Amino acid sequence: MSETLETIQDYYKRLSHLHSSDGTALDVELGKSHFNISLRKYCDFKTPYNRRDFYKISLILGKGWFKYGQHELYIDRPALFLPALNIPYSWICDTNEQEGYFCLFNQEFFTGSQTFEPFKKTSLFKEWSKPIVFLDAEQLSLLTSFFDNMFRLNNSGYPLRCSAIKSNLAAVLHLALEWRVEDVAPQDQSGSLRMYRLFDELLHKQFPLDSPAYPLALRTAADFAQRLNVHVNHLNASVKSVTNLTTTQIIKRKTFEEAKNLLIYTDWNVAEIGYTLGFEEPTHFNNFFKKNAGTSPLKFRQKNI
Repeated sequence: MSETLETIQDYYKRLSHLHSSDGTALDVELGKSHFNISLRKYCDFKTPYNRRDFYKISLILGKGWFKYGQHELYIDRPALFLPALNIPYSWICDTNEQEGYFCLFNQEFFTGSQTFEPFKKTSLFKEWSKPIVFLDAEQLSLLTSFFDNMFRLNNSGYPLRCSAIKSNLAAVLHLALEWRVEDVAPQDQSGSLRMYRLFDELLHKQFPLDSPAYPLALRTAADFAQRLNVHVNHLNASVKSVTNLTTTQIIKRKTFEEAKNLLIYTDWNVAEIGYTLGFEEPTHFNNFFKKNAGTSPLKFRQKNI
């Protein structure tokens, strides 16, 4: 697996020659929600084989080669591409005739919105799901209308455009699921991938949290290993081989994501939120949140509400 991680800031630097002319080059502030959409006719002829720390969805009209993980696939008809964050991929155009759209957004845009909450328990953007959906004429027409609308909204002055963009993007994701972004068959999965999938399903089943009366049951790598009846070293090795992240890093990332949601969308006090997430002492939760957000939970809540 590629060790190289392209950040959203790296992306804009790499394509500055495209974005500087149309005014879409944006300074993406760390920790801030970000979305952008562009026409594919301006895409690079070849993109590097990297992992990305941002989501990218492409409506592809044009021919070319995808390398996705260890697999290669030739695209010769309209397709929707929805890659997982942790899987490296590259694209090489086969012709100069490239149309369609691609939209990119960071984790804050996706995980910080209730609009996308239902998708977190589906196969979308998972390491084991198939990232390509080939489209017939009717499906292409329907998807194009949503991408057209997102592009128009993104370049408009409409005050509620962010909410409207999220609604259109959610519609695209619902269609992708309806048209069966199917999981890889179990027999095609490695032992590590099967183990990671079981861990991922357990992790996401715990969220969203409903009440401080029901705190997280599985909080550590050892907790998940015990529930899965495996040694914690085996779980850690499996997760690391698939995601290039440790089990603890993934748990902490999900915990931080849920902490932000609870601060924004509930009236629980900070101590209740920390306890529900597994922090026995409020100071431990404050330190954890400040380390990840750069600010205290209370200041984060005040700023976002």
